[in-house]
Amino acid sequence: MQRWILHIDMDAFFAAIEQHDQPQWRGKPVVVGADPCQGRGRGVVSTCSYEARVFGIRSAMPISQAYKLCPQAIYVRPRGERYAGVSSQIMSILNEFSPDIEPLSIDEAFLDISSTYKLYKTPQKTGMRLKERIFSQTGLTASVGIAPNKYVAKVASDLKKPDGLVLVPQEGIKEFLSPLEISRLWGVGPKTETTLRQQEINTIGELADYPLPALKKLFGNSYLHFWKLANGIDERKVETRHQAKSMSHETTFLKDCHDGKTLEKTLLMLCDKLSRDLRKHDYSGRTVTLKIRLADFSTFTRSRTLSQFTHDTKMIFQCVMDLFNQFDRKDIAVRLLGVSLSNLEKTGFQLDLFTENRNIDKVLDLVRDKFGKDAIQRASLLNRNNTSEPHK
Repeated sequence: MQRWILHIDMDAFFAAIEQHDQPQWRGKPVVVGADPCQGRGRGVVSTCSYEARVFGIRSAMPISQAYKLCPQAIYVRPRGERYAGVSSQIMSILNEFSPDIEPLSIDEAFLDISSTYKLYKTPQKTGMRLKERIFSQTGLTASVGIAPNKYVAKVASDLKKPDGLVLVPQEGIKEFLSPLEISRLWGVGPKTETTLRQQEINTIGELADYPLPALKKLFGNSYLHFWKLANGIDERKVETRHQAKSMSHETTFLKDCHDGKTLEKTLLMLCDKLSRDLRKHDYSGRTVTLKIRLADFSTFTRSRTLSQFTHDTKMIFQCVMDLFNQFDRKDIAVRLLGVSLSNLEKTGFQLDLFTENRNIDKVLDLVRDKFGKDAIQRASLLNRNNTSEPHK
C-alpha cells in the first residue's frame, strides 16, 4: 500500500488568532510576545503576522530588535489559554481525517492518511478538504504538505506559506528536493551549514550526489542521516502516542537582577508554574534543569537527575535552589532564569492527599481551576517585585 503522510502547519498561529479576534488588525503587522517597552523590552517574539515579517521580524527575535524594525506594529501579549483552546479544536478536526496523528506542537502535526485518503478520493483532495474544514470552523488558514514520508511532507508544507498545499509523489521526491537550499535539511544548523557550504554543497541535490566516503569524513557517524534525508529517505512512522520530552518555564527580567531574594522568589514562581503544568497533563519527571542567562548574554544550564519521578513543587524547587546556589555567576547580574523537567513519564498513580506537599499542590490546583490562576498564591510569592517579564 502506498504510504501518504500529511504535515499540517497553521499559518502564523498566535498572530492569526489575534487578527481573527480583532478584525481591525487584519492586514496589519501584529507581533505576539513580550512588551517591547518602546524598544527597551527584554523578552522575545513568540510569533508574528506575515505583514510583520515583511519588516524582517521573526520568531525568537529579541522584542527590542523587533520594535526597532517596526515600531508601528501592534504588540500583544500571548494568550495561552485561547491558543490552547483553538489548538484542541484543530486537533479534533484532524481526528476526523485520520486516527493516526502525531502532534508536534500546538500548531502542527503529522497525519498518516494512507488508509483514509480514499474517503476523499485522492491525497490532494484530502488536504484541500482538511484546510477547508479548519477555515470554516476557526477562520484560520493552514499550510499542508503531502508526501510518502514525514521529512518530505514537512518540507513541502513550508514552501507555499501561507495557505499553501504541496503534494510530492514518490517518483518526484528527488526532483522536488534537489534545488532546495541546504538549510532546509533536518539537522542542519548554522555550523553545519557553514561546513557544507565550505565544501561547495549549497543545495540538497548537491549533498545527495556527494561521495559517501567524503561525507563520512565531514560528519562521522552522522553522515548517513544527512545522506538519507538528502535522497528523500525517511522510514519513520507517525507516532500516535507521542509523549512530551520535557516541560519548562522561563522568565526574562526587565532589568538585570542582582538581588538574591528576587531571584529565589522568581525560581519558586517558575517551579510552581511548571509543577502545575505537569500535574495538569499527568506527567512526572526525574531530571531537573536550571537555565541561567547573565547580563553579558552568556547562558548556562545545570541539571540533576532525582532518585524518583515527581511533579511536586517543593521537591523541584529544592533541587533548583541547590543547582542555583552551586553556580558561580561571579557577581554578574541575571538576565533570564528558566526551569525544566525532563525524563518524563505519565504519572499513572493517585496522589496521596495525606502527604503534605501534594495536598498543598492539589488544593492550589483545585482553587485555580475553579476561580482562575490568580485566585490563590503561595505566601512566599506575595508582593514579589515586578521586575521580570515572562515570555513563551
